[in-house]
Amino acid sequence: MNIIVMGPPGAGKGTQAERLVKEFSLVHISTGDMFRSAIKEGTEMGRKAKEYMDKGALVPDEIVVGIVKERLSKPDCAGGVLLDGFPRTIQQAEALDEVLQDLNITINAVVSVDVEEDELLNRLTGRRVCRNCGTTYHIKFNPPKVRNICDHCGGELYQRDDDTVETVKERLKVYKKQTMPIIDYYQRKGLFLSVDGARSIDDVFADISDHLEKIKGRG
Repeated sequence: MNIIVMGPPGAGKGTQAERLVKEFSLVHISTGDMFRSAIKEGTEMGRKAKEYMDKGALVPDEIVVGIVKERLSKPDCAGGVLLDGFPRTIQQAEALDEVLQDLNITINAVVSVDVEEDELLNRLTGRRVCRNCGTTYHIKFNPPKVRNICDHCGGELYQRDDDTVETVKERLKVYKKQTMPIIDYYQRKGLFLSVDGARSIDDVFADISDHLEKIKGRG
């Protein structure tokens, strides 16, 4: 089984992706994690990616597609993959189709976790991350025991550059303009499923899992 999970920033697609990876024994391919790792290591690719991410803009296709193709080519992907946060544009979707064709990989479903913009702003601007271990908190929904201090390692919590109000609004604007059109692209292929992400994590996961189990049954 090979699936794509998409949704606006803060919709919870990452959380759902983690659970789906375990449930269906998939390899989790998250471009966001790849970029953040490269930024932390200070690689040339990481520096280039950070310039775009700090502005709330999308990383250029030539950087993203190359990373994804290299990852999909590895042996551990043969048993099934979950693409998280990619593709984000029609151009990326078309480029991905070419990559998949070259690698003889078929996408079985494209799942979109959808949440209203006001709720997304509340979720994202309240997010805090530990500088040391990377644990994520939220000042309202999941606060640390001690303000700005990680419960696990005592590290300092900070707000990522791409979680400020101004940048979040820009990220959502970019998402609507460049990403939403690919919904039509995958709807025409009969692969698209929209799920209400404003509900509990368990309810969202149950909907997605039921849909994927039906696809497996047909296969």
